[in-house]
Order: sequence, then C-alpha cells, then structure tokens
Amino acid sequence: MTAPDVQDFIVETYAAYLVLSLGLTIWVARTLHKNGRLFLVDVFRGNEPLADSVNHLLVVGFYLINLGFISFALATGRRIETPRESIELLSGKVGGVLVVLGLMHFFNLLVFSVSRSSARRRPRYEDARPSPTPPIAPPPAASAPNWGSSAA
Repeated sequence: MTAPDVQDFIVETYAAYLVLSLGLTIWVARTLHKNGRLFLVDVFRGNEPLADSVNHLLVVGFYLINLGFISFALATGRRIETPRESIELLSGKVGGVLVVLGLMHFFNLLVFSVSRSSARRRPRYEDARPSPTPPIAPPPAASAPNWGSSAA
C-alpha cells in the first residue's frame, strides 16, 4: 500500500469509531432518560418537577463525559495498513467506550440507591407541602354575668 491509501484507511476507521460510539452513547442516554424517570420520582418522593430536572441534568452530564472520552480516545499513533488492524483498533476503542458507558451507568445506580435510602427517611413531597390552614373560628361567646338578679 502507498502512504495515501494508509491515510484513507485510518480515516475510515475513525469514521466507523465515531459512528458506533456516538450511536451507542445516544442509545444508552435515551434509555437511561426514559427508564430513569420513575426511579427519580421515587427517589425525590413524588416531586416530579425536581425529578424531571435532575433527569435532564444527568443526561447532559452523561453526554459531556462520554463525548469527551470518545474524543480523547479517537487518536492513535498506530499505522493501520490492513482490514484486520482496523477491526482490532476499532474493537479496542469501541470496547473502551462501552466500559465507560457501563461504569457511568453503575455509578449512577449507586448514587441513586444511596439517595433512595436516605429519601425514605424524609416525608413525601405531598406530605412536606404546607396544608391550607382552616379558617379561624371566633371564640364562643362567653355568657355574661347576671348582675341584676338577686339570688337570696
């Protein structure tokens, strides 16, 4: 192979890595966002707006960490001259992304399991909201002393 052919081959390997890694990251993020909502509502004891907000922030953080890792792991100093070398490099890089995705998932589960146990000790969101105060009734009228009558 000539030098330009080797360069084209590495670019194709990089492209395949990006397509696979980004596709897996998007799939995992959507799955976690969709299925994690009920868990978060339970962790936050019924406070749905807070659970939805935290769920969105978790997805943003998930994307930032994983896209950063994908970017860092993209470069290689190896020369890729055969399809076998390309598949081996691609396998190692995508495998690294999958390990990071799995570690992120288990870390999130651990954090929320701890949060869930401590949340069980707090009152539910509905119970913690102040209840409307009933109107204050005037005190019962006291009977006035009868000074005018004589009881002798």
